Amino acid sequence: MPEKYNLHIVIAEDDIDDADVIAETFTKNPNFSKVSLVGNGEELLNYLKNGSNENPDVILTDINMPIIDGIEALQEILSNDELKNIPCFVYSTSINPSYKEKCDDMGVKAYLIKPYSFEAFAEIPKTILSIIEA
Repeated sequence: MPEKYNLHIVIAEDDIDDADVIAETFTKNPNFSKVSLVGNGEELLNYLKNGSNENPDVILTDINMPIIDGIEALQEILSNDELKNIPCFVYSTSINPSYKEKCDDMGVKAYLIKPYSFEAFAEIPKTILSIIEA
C-alpha cells in the first residue's frame, strides 16, 4: 500500500511503558512519518510554543499526567489561534463521562479508551486516520 500521508504526531504520555507502545504503533504505521513524544501537558505546550519545532499534524494526549494534565493542555491549545486547527485526540484509561463531555465541548476530535493489549494499540493510528479523513 503506498503512503497516503506524511503526518507528524505529537503524543503526550507520562507512563514510560505506554509511551513506548503508542510511539511504536505510530512509527509502524506508514501514514505517520514523524512521532514526537512528550511526558506531560506542560512539555506538550512547551513543544508547541518552541518556534524551532514545526507544528504537528495531529496531537494525541493522555489525560491523567503530572504538572499539567491533558485537558488543561488542550484547553490552552484549542483556544490558541495558531494551534486550534490541529486535530486533537485524547486517549485515557478513564471512562469518566465528565472528561469525555469536557473534551467534546472543547472540540477534541475523539476520546479514545486506552487499550490493554498491544494489538489494540495498533488500532489507534487507524482510528485517528479515519476520523481525520471523515
